[in-house]
Amino acid sequence: MTEAFTQKPSVHRPPHAPATAADVMRPALTTVEPRGHVAAAAYLMKHAGVTALVVVDDDQAKQPVGIITEADIVEAVADGKDVDDVRIRALITTHLTVINAGTSIRDAARSMMTGHFRHLPVVGEAGLIGMVDITDVCAALPGPPQDNQPASRDRHTPGPAAAAAGRKGAEHE
Repeated sequence: MTEAFTQKPSVHRPPHAPATAADVMRPALTTVEPRGHVAAAAYLMKHAGVTALVVVDDDQAKQPVGIITEADIVEAVADGKDVDDVRIRALITTHLTVINAGTSIRDAARSMMTGHFRHLPVVGEAGLIGMVDITDVCAALPGPPQDNQPASRDRHTPGPAAAAAGRKGAEHE
């Protein structure tokens, strides 16, 4: 298993070049092997501050064979499984979608939306090189949200008093 490193890389690119996975990926991350216990994966996620781990067959080769997420662990616990007994290989998603460092942020977002997932391992010639998550991708997408509305927590619907005050002000114009 490897330790997590969550600092973003310092990538210099031309000002108008589209953002790529290399710009937002977390370059070194914690990995687990399929024969490990789910409890160990949960422990590593907590201490690394991540919500998913790439599963590799050989820690040296770094070839991804699957991914385990916090949602997989929550589902196992909700189903009454003992995380000290269940092996990671029993929960992993094995039909893994991966991207490379040069994949555009828009293409990464499209893959996430199409596949209904929040994490994408980034691979290079030597195997696993990083991970992007939906938060990284959303933060890197240019422009306002698609619905042209502020985030829901920033939306404000005026109450009756504010609406009435607005109407009174309109009468004097």
